Amino acid sequence: MSEANTYRDTLPGGRHWSFLARGGTTLELTDIEGGGNVGMLFYNPANPLERLNLPDTLKCQHTFKLTAGHCLYSDMGRIFCSVTADSVGWHDASSGTCNAGIVAGKWGTRDYQEARNDYYRNGRDCFLIELGKYGLGRRDMAANVNWFSRVDVTEDGDMALAEGHSPPGASLTLRFEMDTLVLMHTCPHPLDASPEYPRKPIEYAVGLAPPVADDDPCHLSREENGRGFLNNALYLLGSGESS
Repeated sequence: MSEANTYRDTLPGGRHWSFLARGGTTLELTDIEGGGNVGMLFYNPANPLERLNLPDTLKCQHTFKLTAGHCLYSDMGRIFCSVTADSVGWHDASSGTCNAGIVAGKWGTRDYQEARNDYYRNGRDCFLIELGKYGLGRRDMAANVNWFSRVDVTEDGDMALAEGHSPPGASLTLRFEMDTLVLMHTCPHPLDASPEYPRKPIEYAVGLAPPVADDDPCHLSREENGRGFLNNALYLLGSGESS
């Protein structure tokens, strides 16, 4: 990513943030120490009833994981963003996020009065805090993606988080295909079995995407993606925006 017109910062472990990503911008995430997790949700800022739909995202691309070449769909059949680069190769789109009960059961409780900003946050409450900034709430929650995390199925049918999956410096890049409200947190994955509450920082960089080429892999990886981009084009024409 070119440093020109780029905003770069670090989100500490166990924190949350949100921002409006304009169509034609990119978001690069870097797992600084390795073993990180980024829970993320997407909404249409012009109509927040339109939100990330992971079941459709996986079904229409015939996949259980997310990686480069995949697109993330809304429940209106449009594409919020595409994964244009990925050094990890597998990201979880089926496990949801941790809540207060999960965190307390694994690591106990540590509140703000006791620990100030180092208290134990959980993904669900972090999403709700960010949703509240835009007049949204519990009924607007959706299934989230967990970047940098891989989930395997054990021999007895249980799901388990793969340890050591994301090495230090692992990165991925999202290219936004329409204006998107992005909510993110760096709380633990709900299946994390670490003995202590993990605090893995993530670097993020927002920049401008280069022009989309005719042979763009995200457009061509699945026939369904071609239809999704056509839905985006129709939407942009109707909204008066340029693509």
